[in-house]
Amino acid sequence: QVQLAESGGGLVQAGDSLRLSCAASGRTLSDRVTGWFRQAPGKEREFVAAISRAGEKYYADSVKGRFTISRDNAKNTASLQMNSLEPGDTAVYYCAASPRTAFFAGRDYVTSQSSYATWGQGTQVAVSS
Repeated sequence: QVQLAESGGGLVQAGDSLRLSCAASGRTLSDRVTGWFRQAPGKEREFVAAISRAGEKYYADSVKGRFTISRDNAKNTASLQMNSLEPGDTAVYYCAASPRTAFFAGRDYVTSQSSYATWGQGTQVAVSS
């Protein structure tokens, strides 16, 4: 079983950047899909970004071009670089890992919350205007 711990959240102004990290223990992230989701107050949790075993990267339309997901296999971590932050990005951000998967994963799989077996506790990101 993999355990996940997010860090890097905080309060920033619109236009600023933040880098979220997800540290994994117990199992390697390199043989599964790692995803980032977020939940804003009063809203349902939504997909943000994901990276497959093959390194394919997927993004929600709302963050494409501003956010970048990456994975460091040596450190067993995943990161989400968030640039040009907007007040609409304010949310609790969660890292999630799927069970061990095939090398390639399609968009339908990585964007579905039910594909992920393990979730971190979340880290708060607040963007002021």
